[in-house]
Amino acid sequence: MAVYVDHRTDAPDSVASPSHIAWHPLHPLLAVASISTAAGGCVDIYLEQGEHVPDSHVERSCHVTLLTWHPSRPILASGWETGEVLILNKQDKEQHTVPPNHSTKITVLSWSTNGTYLASGDGHGVLFLWKMDHQGRVQGPALVKQEYGKCLCHCAFRPPPPGEDLVQLAKAAVSGYEKALDMFNWKKAGTGPSLKMAVQEGLSFFITLIDGSVHYVNEKGKTRQVLCTDNLVRKLLLLEERDVLLVITENLQLSLHAVSPEGEAEELMKVKLSGKTGHSADIILIDRSLVITALGETVIRFWDLDRDENYVLSLDVQFGFDGGECINCVSYCSAKGILAAGTSKGRVAMWKKAAGSDLSTWASEGKEKWKFQASTELEGNVTQIKWGSRKNLLAVNNISSVVILSEQAMLAHFHQQVAVVQVSPSLFNVTIFNTGTTHSLHIDMNANGVFATKDAVVFWNGKQVAVFECSGDTFRSAGSFLCDSTVLSVHGENLYAVEPYRIQVRTWQGTVKQLLVFSEAEGNPCLLDVCGNFLAVGTDLAHLKIFDLSRREAKVHCNSKSLSKLLPGRGDIVSMKCNANGSKVSILVSRADGNIDSKICFYDVEMDQVTLFDFKAEQRDGRENLSAGQGIGKFVVEYPELHSHIPACHFWDQSEPRLFVCEAIPESGFQPPDQKKNQTEGTMDVWIISFFSTEEHGLLLQDSFPLPSSYQVLLGIEVPHYYFAKKLGEAEKGASESGSGTVSQMVARRPMRDFIGLGDCDKTTQDAMLNFSYYLTAGDMDEAFKSIKLIKSEAVWDNMARMCVKTQRLDVAKICLGHMGHARGAKALREAEQEPEQKARVAVLAIQLGMLEDAERLYKACKRYDLLNKFYQASNQWQKAIETAEAHDRVHLRTTHYNYAKYLEATGQQSLALTHYEKSDTHRFEVPRMLSEDLQALENYINKMNDKSLWKWWAQYLESQSDMESALKYYALAQDYFSLVRVHCFQGNIQKAAEIANETGNGAASYHLARQYESQEDIKQAVHFYSRAQVFNNAIRLCKANNLDDQLMNLALLSSPEDMIEAACYYEEKGDQMDRAVMLYHKAGHFSKALELAFTTQQFGALQLIAEDLDEKSDPALLARCSGFFIEHAQYEKAMELLLTAKKYHEALQLCLEQNLTITEEMAEKMTVSKESQDLSEESRRELLEQIADCCMRQGNYHMATKKYTQAGNKLKAMRALLKSGDTEKIIFFAGVSRQREIYIMAANYLQSLDWRKDAKIIANIISFYTKGGALDLLAGFYDACAQVEIDEYQNYEKAHRALTEAYKCLSKAKARSPVEQESKLGHLRNRMSLMKQFIHAQRVYSEDAEEAVRQCQLLLAEQDFDDAIRHGDVLGFLVQHYTQVEEFHTAYHYLEEMQKRIPAANLSYYVSPQTMEAVHQGAGVPMSQALASAHTAHGSTDDREEEEVADEVEDS
Repeated sequence: MAVYVDHRTDAPDSVASPSHIAWHPLHPLLAVASISTAAGGCVDIYLEQGEHVPDSHVERSCHVTLLTWHPSRPILASGWETGEVLILNKQDKEQHTVPPNHSTKITVLSWSTNGTYLASGDGHGVLFLWKMDHQGRVQGPALVKQEYGKCLCHCAFRPPPPGEDLVQLAKAAVSGYEKALDMFNWKKAGTGPSLKMAVQEGLSFFITLIDGSVHYVNEKGKTRQVLCTDNLVRKLLLLEERDVLLVITENLQLSLHAVSPEGEAEELMKVKLSGKTGHSADIILIDRSLVITALGETVIRFWDLDRDENYVLSLDVQFGFDGGECINCVSYCSAKGILAAGTSKGRVAMWKKAAGSDLSTWASEGKEKWKFQASTELEGNVTQIKWGSRKNLLAVNNISSVVILSEQAMLAHFHQQVAVVQVSPSLFNVTIFNTGTTHSLHIDMNANGVFATKDAVVFWNGKQVAVFECSGDTFRSAGSFLCDSTVLSVHGENLYAVEPYRIQVRTWQGTVKQLLVFSEAEGNPCLLDVCGNFLAVGTDLAHLKIFDLSRREAKVHCNSKSLSKLLPGRGDIVSMKCNANGSKVSILVSRADGNIDSKICFYDVEMDQVTLFDFKAEQRDGRENLSAGQGIGKFVVEYPELHSHIPACHFWDQSEPRLFVCEAIPESGFQPPDQKKNQTEGTMDVWIISFFSTEEHGLLLQDSFPLPSSYQVLLGIEVPHYYFAKKLGEAEKGASESGSGTVSQMVARRPMRDFIGLGDCDKTTQDAMLNFSYYLTAGDMDEAFKSIKLIKSEAVWDNMARMCVKTQRLDVAKICLGHMGHARGAKALREAEQEPEQKARVAVLAIQLGMLEDAERLYKACKRYDLLNKFYQASNQWQKAIETAEAHDRVHLRTTHYNYAKYLEATGQQSLALTHYEKSDTHRFEVPRMLSEDLQALENYINKMNDKSLWKWWAQYLESQSDMESALKYYALAQDYFSLVRVHCFQGNIQKAAEIANETGNGAASYHLARQYESQEDIKQAVHFYSRAQVFNNAIRLCKANNLDDQLMNLALLSSPEDMIEAACYYEEKGDQMDRAVMLYHKAGHFSKALELAFTTQQFGALQLIAEDLDEKSDPALLARCSGFFIEHAQYEKAMELLLTAKKYHEALQLCLEQNLTITEEMAEKMTVSKESQDLSEESRRELLEQIADCCMRQGNYHMATKKYTQAGNKLKAMRALLKSGDTEKIIFFAGVSRQREIYIMAANYLQSLDWRKDAKIIANIISFYTKGGALDLLAGFYDACAQVEIDEYQNYEKAHRALTEAYKCLSKAKARSPVEQESKLGHLRNRMSLMKQFIHAQRVYSEDAEEAVRQCQLLLAEQDFDDAIRHGDVLGFLVQHYTQVEEFHTAYHYLEEMQKRIPAANLSYYVSPQTMEAVHQGAGVPMSQALASAHTAHGSTDDREEEEVADEVEDS
């Protein structure tokens, strides 16, 4: 809350009555025009405290008509009655006149938006527009001159349109863009668009005439009328953001007009404002949409243009206003949101716009949108009121003088149970809480500081100090002296004042008793604080020092400490407070920008260290260098909105050194505007936070709560209360408790959380409760209970139990409930321990203590909506219960509706109860019960609901009342066919009952009807309806009794197995229908009996049917008997299946062998016993599998035999069976997975028997298997065969030689039984390889040395057994070919003849081509024989041999 101090303007003697006032838009300069009967008129300029500005007085013999300030410079334009326009430059102390072109009084005087032009108009309708320089002098002739012929009234400049971006245009011009170049060329004005600069002055404006017409003057000086009103225009405003013109006439006709770029005006709305006319109206527009009018009435009228809403704001007599006091003028400060109004009684009233009022709905009264702040009482009749450029300056014209109201913060102080609060500049409210008395204290000075003690109240203003001593019920002046100290503190009868580099200790009369000196390095003392017997001093160089005041003279308790050394980088000290024993000092420092830092610094005197608490820190960083306390982290988590706050004021308790409290306010500019609108004023913006500060635990959060809306500011703390200054006119909200009510209008105290309900308890209880709170916060439960164990007050325990709800300490709550004797609560708390959520258990405690809002909040927080639903039901909040069940607890929705219906029924609200019974789906039995006394209402309800259950209930009721016809009607509606048949039978209408039973097929109805027919001995109908009711046992009973054998069989087949056996026994006893007996025994599952009967009666077909249903669960003896029966009748397959089912595997196998039955795969699998089976041992199982495999072998089923041999573990036999199958792929696969030497060799031998020459995979597998099987001698033989294939098929001796080489390697590695035989084979291989190598050498050197090649061949022919390695045909053919090429045909013919001797004629063509043979014969002159020719011809017609070679594959493998 602020107090407004009035400063009267220091007017010159010649000044008389002020007529006009005007504040500069930026500077704290006030222009005042006055009227003097002697001198005419004058203009003066004043500063913010009313000081007259030298050389600013201007006098004329005429009156001033208008005053207007330059928008930015300290230049004032004044218009006079003679038509003179005078410009006063305050900065240069110069006066300039506008050319005297006006001949009558100036009625229009307005600066353009940036002050480069001035428009002036007079009563004759002459209008000029002047260009002004920066000193206020006119430059050149008038730019515009218009003569309207009628008096001009108002002028409104139109802001310039948005200009072009000169930077972009310049870039475009440099790059050669012609249009941009033309825009910069002023000579080409008509060739393209003109250049519009954003800094260009707008020269267009609107002007009004006395006849109500509005004219528009454009940039070229041309004017035209744009609209006309029916009366004189009182207010002309241009809403720049919307481009809308607002016009208010003298008869309060308001109209809005949309303005086009060319100045055309189109009417948007027109409305008549309420209020009396004929008075000088003061009309303002705020927030671009709210019109406020002061018309000399007792109310201020508001009209909201956006919402089309109007309301009024009146003066309240409870704030000291008179009943008929009128409001003459208004002014609004947008920076503070404060509306000021001047009244006819010389008072200034102020209202603050309520937070969120822009979002509120229609308000019938202005007090809902505007909250009264303060009133300042002046004198006279206030005719003008204006807020200054600075938000704390308000100028008031009360005709006789001009007063400047300067806002200053309300002075308040609390110390030693005495609170002083400033009410007005000279009035203070003093409250002494020890006696409960309140005093009003008037002083004769404008104080800017106050200090209260139990003995005196001290005021000072930087020039003077006044001391008022408390004497009984009054205060008397105890001393007054001059002192220029800006701060002052009091301890006992000593005053502590500051002066450069020292502190004066004075008496109440001003006598200096002691000087406390500070060095230059420490700085000048500027902050003082007294707490207990200690004085803390802060200097302008951020040093702090503490003095002990307990003795006659002050002694140093803590030497000077530099904050810059303790906290490097911190700013100046803003505020400093000391605790009661001088061990801790809390400090607020400033940031570089001058604002208060978000950190609170705590200096520990004994430890000589500083700890910090930062409001802006995150959860884990709430402290810096703090001890491990419990409260800080919790505090940050619970109130994250305080991250945007900063500390404003802070206090230590005056007797408890551990207790610290501070007030946190939102940091200006930190919160977004939309968030601020949503908050309620004074509730969530300001927070009060209290801590325990100790060396052991550091900072522990003791309590935190938002500042109530009725309180203005925190004054201090003294256990057990917080002390607050109240807002003017506000009453403390909430129920007042013992010792917590307000004791004065301006001061209130609120009990600390732990002391609620204790009242003014004694010192012992206070200390115990405070220690309990401290130890509880620190988590030391033992010490906590030690501190309160002697307290007997039930209110204390109740208060602590309530505190346990906040702290969620259920262990403490149990003890509290025990001390309170709250048995019901203790029981409920014990039962709640089964709930898994802590908050749910705490909510039970809150309910028992009557803290219903806390319980509701806790249930919501832990999302236990089922318990919340029960809570709402128990507290009769049924609507909330249903909403909760619908949204979050749908599983209990029907139960909730049911309970609500029961509640409504109990309260007599039957119609609503009906609805909720229906929603709970219990209406079918609850509604008839509820309406049982009102049968007509019940019948109407049943007919309306169309519910079958209700119809049936109503029919049963009517039947009980013997109203059978109505009962039949409702039974039919309910489709209760049983009841219909029952009633019809009761009435003897059995035929109708039979029709209903036949049509509906209802089981119960059919059964009832069958009983009726049976009682009437109508057996046929009884059996029929028993069958329809599917009560076959009764039908069978009747058939047996009446020899209805055919029906009996059908019914028995449809009935249960018991009935089937009963019927089978019946047929068996009769002996003539044994087939039916066998079938029924079979269907009933009595196989033994069925088989026995079938055997006895030799029913072969029935036996087959029964055998199909036998399985492994059947009796083995029964299965064996059946199989024997089938064997006797040559049904071997059936017998085989039964033997297998009976697990007679050997018998089944013997049957297969004897009867030569083919073993299918299915049969083989059935004969296979699993390894886990306990029927056979492992050895017997393998023997059985081998027998099965042997049988499969005999039957040629080799694959099955392989499988069974494998299952028996005999892989060799399995391989033999597989070899017989000839399935190469499976043989290869089986050999690969078996990994046995014999199997590898067997597989390789088998593969070698195939046509392996054309399949590379087979060759690779042969080599692989021989290798894996270790049969290197066999592998050598295979390589030998490969070599022979290369020679015989392809004559490729090189590859044959490589194959023999591999064979030699394998044979040399093989372990032979006879080393001599092995060596012989190796020698034979070496001989063959040598001969082969010799022939290969001859082939290779032939191209280089033919003779050598021929010689080698001839040597080979001379070898005795070379034909084992090389074929004769190859060597002889080589020689024939050579001698043919050298044309030694006779030699060639000789070798050809040699070939004919050794090789059949048919094979010659393999060694010598036909062309060569012909050439030899021709060259030798020997004709070819017919045999050779035909052989050659036949050979020439054969296909070419394939080029694939086996040795390649051998090599690759």
